[in-house]
Amino acid sequence: MLTVIGIGPGKKDGMTIEAYQALERSECIVGYTVYVEQVRELFPDKQYYTTPMTKEVERCEWAITQAGMGREIAMVCSGDSGVYGMAGLICELADDTLELEILPGVTAACSGASVLGAPLTHDFAVISLSDRLTPWDQIKRRLRAVVMGDFVICLYNPASKGRPDYLQKACDILLEEGIDGDRVCGVVHNIGREGQRAQIMTLAKLRDYRADMFTTVYIGNAMTKEYNGRMVTPRGYREVYEKK
Repeated sequence: MLTVIGIGPGKKDGMTIEAYQALERSECIVGYTVYVEQVRELFPDKQYYTTPMTKEVERCEWAITQAGMGREIAMVCSGDSGVYGMAGLICELADDTLELEILPGVTAACSGASVLGAPLTHDFAVISLSDRLTPWDQIKRRLRAVVMGDFVICLYNPASKGRPDYLQKACDILLEEGIDGDRVCGVVHNIGREGQRAQIMTLAKLRDYRADMFTTVYIGNAMTKEYNGRMVTPRGYREVYEKK
C-alpha cells in the first residue's frame, strides 16, 4: 500500500486527522529531505527514505517498488500532495496493480491566505515562478493571462539562490500589463512553522521584496483592499445583498 500524503505546513496540528493516521500506520516514510524532517520528530521510530531535490523520480520509483512488495509506505509532500507535489508523478509511474491512496493537505495558498486575512475569497490563480520544470517564457505568458482575467495571483517559489530576481521580473510583467503600483499585495514566510512572518504592501514595494523558496506571495485583484491590517478580496456579498 502506498499512501501519498499532503502534510500541510508540517506540524501535527496543521495536518488532517486522516493524514496523521496514515503516517501513524505506515512502516516507512518517504519524501524530500526537508519535508521528512518536519514529521520525523512525530514518528522517531519509523524507517525513512529521503532524496534531495531533482531526485523525485528515483524517490517515487523506490516507494512504488517497496509498496509493491507488500510494505505500508507513506510518501509525504508539503502542503497538498497534488499541488506541486508527488501525487501526479506517482500516478504516472505506477501501474494498475499498485494499491494507492492520495490524501489531501492544506496547500500554502490557503494556509498563507489565512495568515494575511482573506485574499482568496474570489477567483484566483496559482503560479509557480520556478523554471526548473516549466520554461520561463511559459511562466511569463501565464502571468500576462491572469492579469487579463483580473484574478488574485498566488505565487509559489518566488525566488531562490539561483534565481534571486524572479519575483522582481514577475512584478515588472504585471506592472507592464497595467496593474497599478499601489495594488494591495501580501507575503507570508515560513507558513505554519517557526519564524512565520507576514507583511502587506503595495505591488511597487513587493517588486523589491527579498523573497525565498519558503515565501508565498499574494497579489490582489482590482477589488482587493486592506481592512484593519488584513488583506481581503471581497466576494461581493455586501454590494449585492445590501441593495435588496
